[in-house]
Amino acid sequence: MSLRIIRLLVLWSGSLIVPFTSSHAQEPEKRPGQATADRYHNPILPGDFQNTDVIRVGTTYYYISATKELSPGMLIMTSNDLVNWKPIGHAVNDLTQIHPRYNYDRMEGNSRGVWAGSIRHHNNRFYVYFTDPDYGLFVTTATRPEGPWSALTPVKKEAGWDDPCPFWDDNGEAYLVMTHFADTYKIRLFRMSRDGKALLDTGTVLYQGKGSEASKLYKINGYYYHFYSEVTPEGRIPFMARARTIQGPYTERRQLIHKAEGEPNQGGLVQTTGGSWYFVTHHGNAYWCGREASLLPVVWQDGWPLWGKPGTDGIGNMVWSAEKPRQTGPIDTLLTSDDFTSATLSPQWEWYFQPRTDKWSLTENPGFLRLYACKPLQPDQITKTTNVLTQRPLRTDKNVATVKMAIAQMVTGQAAGLALFGKTTGRIHVRRSDTGFRFICDQPATSTASETIDARTRYVWFRASWNKAGEAQFSYSTDGQHFENLGPVYQLTNFGNYLGAKLGLYTVNDTADRGFVDIDWFHYHAKRP
Repeated sequence: MSLRIIRLLVLWSGSLIVPFTSSHAQEPEKRPGQATADRYHNPILPGDFQNTDVIRVGTTYYYISATKELSPGMLIMTSNDLVNWKPIGHAVNDLTQIHPRYNYDRMEGNSRGVWAGSIRHHNNRFYVYFTDPDYGLFVTTATRPEGPWSALTPVKKEAGWDDPCPFWDDNGEAYLVMTHFADTYKIRLFRMSRDGKALLDTGTVLYQGKGSEASKLYKINGYYYHFYSEVTPEGRIPFMARARTIQGPYTERRQLIHKAEGEPNQGGLVQTTGGSWYFVTHHGNAYWCGREASLLPVVWQDGWPLWGKPGTDGIGNMVWSAEKPRQTGPIDTLLTSDDFTSATLSPQWEWYFQPRTDKWSLTENPGFLRLYACKPLQPDQITKTTNVLTQRPLRTDKNVATVKMAIAQMVTGQAAGLALFGKTTGRIHVRRSDTGFRFICDQPATSTASETIDARTRYVWFRASWNKAGEAQFSYSTDGQHFENLGPVYQLTNFGNYLGAKLGLYTVNDTADRGFVDIDWFHYHAKRP
């Protein structure tokens, strides 16, 4: 069959070519061993990089990930090979644009906030759409993916929607598809204003199935393709439907992959500059780390984009290793460590809820992150503690996170340290008393304390080490060389509702907003297979 030039819904530069090929049956692959310079293995992102979408603009790929109650919200990453990803910013700098409950003085709406969305590039602007399940649909735009991003525009102020995706057709007409999960998961297609900021009708039902959501729209080779997932007897499974018009009817559909470990089911279809196709998907089942992400080769068979290795039944099968789309050298480690030498916060960090801006600084003591202690909304609850700065702990074989902290300005009653938290919390901190400092490791139902150390101590080091199973050990040091374990092994947990465990830096004072610490550096080393 001859190949024809096609156009995807996002405006990429270059020609997009769909190879319609046949393929012999393939058995599902087992997980591989060590990745090499020319091959990658899944998951490519072994942490909470959930609810993703991916596009290519020119030769650069862009990836977004939903962040729930974390701020800034909607992580944006970039790559030149679809395997190595680097965080470059966020689309939502202030969660209180959605609702005041996400502010530091309330800290309400756990696992709500910024849900799944889509990123598109149209008329030289980037668009990010997402929903809050309680407050509706929002859009923000920027000329550069790093930002600045515009203030949020409410597009539909109604609860019960998720997984929006815009589409601009060849004639400039705009549409948006999303799921009304509050109304038996009906997927509706809306006409939209050309600037993408207003819906023009109440929408028509495009599809309805059990738990049908995760919609994306593509136009390929003269067909409109509607991607979605739904719950089947096999599990949550991704499908494509297609029609000759945007409104349908979408009478043809195809299952794209059989159920695999973690249920890959939501993400974005993308074509490389060389003409190959891939799908970046999150795994719908959350481990303790949340929803990981994998990269799957796409094989076009009879006009359908099958994931992984097609079988004799015309359905794809999961692959855990494949040749890299572009040979760029070894697999890089995600950006995690920070020496706090910048005047702005590095993009791998997110606050737990909207932070109190007058209680942290990167400029008052250049080269350090200064955290001021605040009185918590609820004592002994990290999830009710102001200005907890978080990262994603990775689900890899060996992980070691170490922080060096200056504590000379701590006051009596103040605590500061390092936490791993989700539905439960494990943390190690130093607490100041009238007689000196003590290291304390708090875990569910246990609290272990060290002997009192000299009140003249200026620096302390905290460390958390964990394995792929999420079994963590906390330790401390007063010289940065010799570390003492404190407390039993802690089992990491996610938050439920798919938000993965977080690693957090914090300080707190149960009696008053007094005292501060200066964090010199945070180093995180992960060993990936």
